[in-house]
Amino acid sequence: MMIIRPIAHGDLAGLMNLARSAGVGLTSLPVNEERLSRRISRSVLSFAGELDRADQGYVFVLEDSETGQVGGICALEAAVGLKEPWYNYRVGTIVHASDELGVYSRHETLFLSNDHTGYSELCTLFLHPDFRANRNGGLLSKSRFLFLAQFPQLFGKTVVAEMRGVSDADGRSPFWEGLGRHFFSIDFAEADYLTGVGQKAFVAELMPKHPVYVDFLPADAQAVIGKTHDNTRPAVAMLESEGFRYEGYVDIFDAGPTVQAYTSEIRAVKESRTLAVKLADPLPAGERCHYLVSNESLTGFRVILAEAPAPTHEFFLTPDQAQALNVQEGEHVRVVALSPKENV
Repeated sequence: MMIIRPIAHGDLAGLMNLARSAGVGLTSLPVNEERLSRRISRSVLSFAGELDRADQGYVFVLEDSETGQVGGICALEAAVGLKEPWYNYRVGTIVHASDELGVYSRHETLFLSNDHTGYSELCTLFLHPDFRANRNGGLLSKSRFLFLAQFPQLFGKTVVAEMRGVSDADGRSPFWEGLGRHFFSIDFAEADYLTGVGQKAFVAELMPKHPVYVDFLPADAQAVIGKTHDNTRPAVAMLESEGFRYEGYVDIFDAGPTVQAYTSEIRAVKESRTLAVKLADPLPAGERCHYLVSNESLTGFRVILAEAPAPTHEFFLTPDQAQALNVQEGEHVRVVALSPKENV
């Protein structure tokens, strides 16, 4: 059985293994043991309630309950940009017009922005290739929505997610080559790594403060603005099905899109409900669907994917499922069905 749980200090080796298999583009999962160890410690302190909101970051892992192997990671930032600046480009429009000359022209532009400061963030979603089966991707990603629903006081009214932009197999980003390299004189992979290990000051120091006219960029750089890496498209589709939308913000390095949604309007948050546990083995007969199920504990938070009959006033779990969630009969769990498309 696959279980989502908070990361622990003992997960460092598994996290390093995930980072090595992630490749370029996942800045929040660098192959850096010291940085990852600090991130684990920060998450542990966040779950313990020992950090203020500006510092809180909650990291979860997907674990195979039989082998103990860590097969994936996902995270939630409580509020971005309150301690370290949060940068992106806002895609906008500038109009040049002259009645006297009869000229009217519109130009797409990029404005350096901190507009998302204070928003919560879905981040660090990565599933090891060996675990990309049996709806594990949906379990890993959407488990965070149950955490948002259960503990809304920890997060903001709006949630954002940065999607990986276009880069080739060698880690070359057309957008970086067309814009960023002119100001940084380093490779995209190096800039990507530096932001991942927390060295972000150079962004403010070196990036242009004035609007960038997209027309001045090479054609291949223009073509990838707001576009998603092939490997990330399923994640974007999943978020869109939950109510996330692209609102014209892109990453400053690879121009990947940032999607956002009001927390209370995310489908899995809005449709989730708490029900009492009813143990059964076997489960009652009848048509079944797949449900994300979590307990109500903060430090002991657990999520599983369960196939069960449609609930009424209680939710049926097998003893093994209840044990995985650390719940007893009569206690409450938070439940939401996967989307109709995912339940096919």
